[in-house]
Amino acid sequence: MYSSAAKIRKDKDAEPTEFEESVAQAFFDLENTNQELKSDLKDLYINSAVQIDVAGNRKAVVVHVPYRLRKAFRKIHVRLVRELEKKFSGKDVVLIATRRIARPPKRGSAVQRPRSRTLTAVHEAMLEDIVVPAEIVGKRVRYRLDGSKIMKVFLDPKQKNDTEYKLETYSAVYRKLAGKDVVFEYPLTEA
Repeated sequence: MYSSAAKIRKDKDAEPTEFEESVAQAFFDLENTNQELKSDLKDLYINSAVQIDVAGNRKAVVVHVPYRLRKAFRKIHVRLVRELEKKFSGKDVVLIATRRIARPPKRGSAVQRPRSRTLTAVHEAMLEDIVVPAEIVGKRVRYRLDGSKIMKVFLDPKQKNDTEYKLETYSAVYRKLAGKDVVFEYPLTEA
């Protein structure tokens, strides 16, 4: 029996929440009703989903997908997000690959952790996942007099029409997941 339960796989047999089941049901419905996404969604599933409050009364749906399937999700990202945003009307949808952060090795240990498992690498990769389909073309870190930091991330101006309305959502999602303040902008082009 094939159902929406096949579209969500949690770690260590954890039970999915009601919201995660609704997101899995949306994936299942898309696979069965949308002909252009049917073949692409056949083997894809999600790990988890959470709802995050964005400025004002808006909300964002953050869907965590398995790291191994991130390339398959990237191929259909634009169409999939468009369809999911129709299903969850009024909510922005963000797809992020599930990554693990490994703790630093103990002093004197011969074991080394991979660079891709460091906190910095995971946060950088998460930032790139959040802004898909746009690309990051530059970053600046600004240190304020009170000691706080704010990161400015410049996105590719070619994708401005597709992503401009989501900049607030990107900031809120990254702040919630990584705990860092980020401002997304487009670099000024000289004509």
